[in-house]
Amino acid sequence: MNTDISNNYHHIQQAIEQTCQRSQRAVADVLLLSVSKTHPVESVAAAYVAGARDFGENYVQEAVDKIEAMDALMPDNQAIWHFIGPLQSNKTRLVAEYFDWVHSVERLKIAQRLSEQRPTSRAPLNLCLQVNISLQDSKSGCAPDEATALALSIAQLPNIRLRGLMAIPAPMNSVDHLAQQRAPFDALRALFDSIKAQLPPEQANFFDTLSMGMSDDYELAIAAGSTIVRVGTAIFGARHYPNELDTQ
Repeated sequence: MNTDISNNYHHIQQAIEQTCQRSQRAVADVLLLSVSKTHPVESVAAAYVAGARDFGENYVQEAVDKIEAMDALMPDNQAIWHFIGPLQSNKTRLVAEYFDWVHSVERLKIAQRLSEQRPTSRAPLNLCLQVNISLQDSKSGCAPDEATALALSIAQLPNIRLRGLMAIPAPMNSVDHLAQQRAPFDALRALFDSIKAQLPPEQANFFDTLSMGMSDDYELAIAAGSTIVRVGTAIFGARHYPNELDTQ
């Protein structure tokens, strides 16, 4: 299994490099985020040994246990932890204390709590504003027409750093209409450019992240300008959701 994870990780890295070449983008500009949610710490360690450093988690308590276990397993642990799931107010303290990134901020209240609860001994917490780019009832995220005002408010908060936007577009059924599949990514990129142009220079300098693209569509996302692709199943295999798993 560990060999499979290593091989999968390197295969995805190679695919990203090839996609960057076709899109005339620098490989260094695209980060592979290994989404390890529901997978055991042994799988995370295998990916870490293969070269992964950035890991995405959806469930707070599961992630905290995993972060602490990785610190015990790896004396010189340099893993960077990204929270990518829906975040409720009663879970913000642990996220503020343990994580390096949060991709799923959709309300000012959540950003304010993360700002207040971020330990001053740690670097500012990197945030992405999640946008419901396809306006799906089933997806989290602010509406695109609310994103600019929300981003400008969040960018003013202390102890956090607004880094960019995140989205999970509605899946497309047909592989024949690539332009249609890419349209949500292009829309998020346009929104990103618009917000960046309105931020004060000192905040615009840090606004550099488009977190979009997953196992099935990261190549299209990279072509549209993604800087972080979130890949889980293609690295770790199928997920298992035990009933007792913390749902936040």
